[in-house]
Amino acid sequence: MNRAKFWLALLTVGVDALMAAIAFYLAYKARSLIPFPTPLKLGRFLGYVDLLFVHVLSVLLTFFFFRLYHLGRGISHFDLFYSILSAVSVATIVATAVTYLLRQSDRELTRGVILYSWALTTISVGLGRIVTERVKGQVRKKYPDRLLLVGTGDVARVILQKTLQSPQLGYKVVGLVGENGGGEVAGVPVLGSRAQLAEVLRQHQVDEVVIALPEASHEELLDMIGACESVHATVRIFPDFFQIIASEMSIGDLDGLPLLTVRDVALRGWRLAVKRAMDIVGSACALIILSPLMLLIALLIKLDSKGPVFYTQERVGLDGKPFPIIKFRSMRVDAEQHSGPVWATADDPRKTRLGAFLRKTNLDELPQFINVLLGDMSLVGPRPERPVFVEEFKKIVPRYMERHKEKAGLTGWAQIHGLRGDTSIVERTKYDLYYIENWSLLLDLKIILRTILNQFRGNRNAY
Repeated sequence: MNRAKFWLALLTVGVDALMAAIAFYLAYKARSLIPFPTPLKLGRFLGYVDLLFVHVLSVLLTFFFFRLYHLGRGISHFDLFYSILSAVSVATIVATAVTYLLRQSDRELTRGVILYSWALTTISVGLGRIVTERVKGQVRKKYPDRLLLVGTGDVARVILQKTLQSPQLGYKVVGLVGENGGGEVAGVPVLGSRAQLAEVLRQHQVDEVVIALPEASHEELLDMIGACESVHATVRIFPDFFQIIASEMSIGDLDGLPLLTVRDVALRGWRLAVKRAMDIVGSACALIILSPLMLLIALLIKLDSKGPVFYTQERVGLDGKPFPIIKFRSMRVDAEQHSGPVWATADDPRKTRLGAFLRKTNLDELPQFINVLLGDMSLVGPRPERPVFVEEFKKIVPRYMERHKEKAGLTGWAQIHGLRGDTSIVERTKYDLYYIENWSLLLDLKIILRTILNQFRGNRNAY
């Protein structure tokens, strides 16, 4: 497998270089054919070969420093493209600066060639990376790393399920190590106890170990890490407990004494203004574009069952304050007369015929763009819960109320990962806190794009 990794890395570098070179040549041709910014006739391409080498070398070196040759497994195309865009932008600046230093003239490298090479390199290298990532996925399937999970609890089961469902990650789960040996989990054998970890690692030639024991003490973790290092196995620790109890940390010092600083999760200043501007523009455009569809849904609701078109319900939003959320009515008018506040289920008898379709496709939530426009909600953020559930969850889930330091959203980081409906509120809270602590405009755009794509793929746990 090590030899395969070497050749895959070499393939990635080679494809990047080839695509960057092709992009530079196409930029040269485009500048000759397209009269932008001004009409211009360039000389023969042979006079630009040295600039081509500068461009390619700048791209490769920048990619190396941006760690684009050290990417983890399973990176999304969106994240990959953004990283390539950032690296190519820097590489273009570097290549331009080096070219002017070498030639000391602006005749050969025009503004058009610079702009075209930047755009075409981003696109061509991105396409090349999609191909190489697929090749890597096929090679990893054929030569997977042997993975051992330490733990047999809920955390280990989640990791096991995700690993089995994603063969392109290149892992073969050889087994698990539990409190006691014997038995199996989801068809995967428990190979021994934690006391036998070193022996299990040697016997099964394990390449990588994931410790899925959030309740383990520091001493136990150190013992397990030591056992893994004795056979040169890569160690990964699932930070379940730490992730939910502690915010993202920064390391500082007090006259040489190291201290951890908890990051403030509240959006302030220009970030808040940018997010609100995006909410206003996005919700206004959505309401205009979707208005014919919303009128059709309103008409169908009136024809399908008795009752109002819209349904308002109190939810908890920013700073724990309640607000009325607006939805298309998808249940009978007397839906909670006897049951009280309860979660909706897959075969909920309270749903109307049209309501079942609306909830499955999330079309019942379209009126919430009005909430966004009014400022009660945001396009992206933690999904709002009803006050009765908030009171319940804040007693049992650490840091649950911190998710209300951001406006509730139409969609969110947890929702695009399938955590909606009757799913683990603990897991949902972790994803919500990650979003709040790591907010960026790019992350919002990524979530919105993934939400749109998920609409076409079908929504899990949407009922």
